[in-house]
Amino acid sequence: MSEPKPRSEDATVNPPGEGSSGRAVVVVPYLRDNRSASSFSRSPQARLEEAVGLAEAIELEIVGSGLIPLSQIRPATYIGSGKVDELAGMVRVEGAELVVVDTALSPVQQRNLEKAWNCKVLDRTGLILEIFGRRARTKEGTLQVELAHLNWQKSRLVRSWTHLERQRGGFGFLGGPGETQIEADRRVIGDRITKIERELEQVKRTRGLHRSSRKRVPYPIVALVGYTNAGKSTLFNRMTQAKVLAADMLFATLDPTLRSIDLPHGTRVILSDTVGFISDLPTTLIAAFRATLEEVLEADILLHVRDISHGDTEAQAADVRGILQELGVDPDSDRLIEVWNKMDALDADAAARLREVAKREKNAPIPVSALTGEGLDGLVADIEKRLSSGHRILDLTLDAANGEGLHWLHEYTEVLDRVDTDDGSVNLTVRVPAERVDGVRKKFGLATEE
Repeated sequence: MSEPKPRSEDATVNPPGEGSSGRAVVVVPYLRDNRSASSFSRSPQARLEEAVGLAEAIELEIVGSGLIPLSQIRPATYIGSGKVDELAGMVRVEGAELVVVDTALSPVQQRNLEKAWNCKVLDRTGLILEIFGRRARTKEGTLQVELAHLNWQKSRLVRSWTHLERQRGGFGFLGGPGETQIEADRRVIGDRITKIERELEQVKRTRGLHRSSRKRVPYPIVALVGYTNAGKSTLFNRMTQAKVLAADMLFATLDPTLRSIDLPHGTRVILSDTVGFISDLPTTLIAAFRATLEEVLEADILLHVRDISHGDTEAQAADVRGILQELGVDPDSDRLIEVWNKMDALDADAAARLREVAKREKNAPIPVSALTGEGLDGLVADIEKRLSSGHRILDLTLDAANGEGLHWLHEYTEVLDRVDTDDGSVNLTVRVPAERVDGVRKKFGLATEE
């Protein structure tokens, strides 16, 4: 049994008072006999470390943390009355303003715990919403977070405060008992949700137009997905020479970022860095960020970036595969490349063993280090190989004066080789998607295949 315990001074993220959002206690309740847990379920200790990391991501000063083993879930408070009283004493002693409970609490459970501890209580959903609210930078990201938060808040209107029981006067000559404050609050939230959904629909249409324009200039999309803090942004920066925020922090990146890069044989692709996934991601957030994650749905190649040095890497990978399935993406698809990142964090023997394991795996994961650049040449080569799968190689000869034809080939095919001859002609070798071969042959007068 693990008791909630005060954190030592050197374990706090920020000095008390400076750069801190408040003093907080983090607890992780878990069932001792959880027969429904899968083989990839993370350990309670790993859950606690992640919960503390989430709290630190919004600069909370963690003054206590611990595990709470449960024999059963209590309908009123989730945890037993003994632990509720014990934590109430700890909150008073440590002067905590907030308790983070790493599970999904019902509105009634949250209200009862707030009364018992006389402080604010955040469950896992509320904590992740708070992080997303601080990380959103674009208008779309801000709207999506607000929509998710309002949908969550709407379910919390359970007469928590006395003002929600007051009534307002009726409208017009009908009179009547009027409208209770809780109904008014729910109506205001509903109106705001409707307005945000309309704005997001416009953003979605704009994003769709951008996507259509990219399809007219057929650059393949390579999207990075993975558990939060797996190193996606560092890998993105390494591959594109960009300067996207990359930090050892959960959800350091929220809004999607796109950059174009040229592969060794001239193929130009669009690389997309997306929001990190996490276990038990609130369904309201998955729904709200579906528009952003459409880049994942439309991608030609998905790079599933894993922190292979993490103790719970298998559980994290299982969570990512589950969310991909929820988004309608087959995690076993040929368009998915598994990238084993942070090889530099392993000792030499462990790294060597993993490289041998990767060679024997079905879909051949690519071991890399985004920090040092190790393995990136092999990753880029694999991306190019998969993108060219099913393509055809054609040899053409054009007049050097045929600028329109040369421009068309560079825009709609991959020009692998070009030789200018003395007689004013140009010999080209191009790679063409299978569905465009007949169109290229027809345009340039090549004989069609029998």
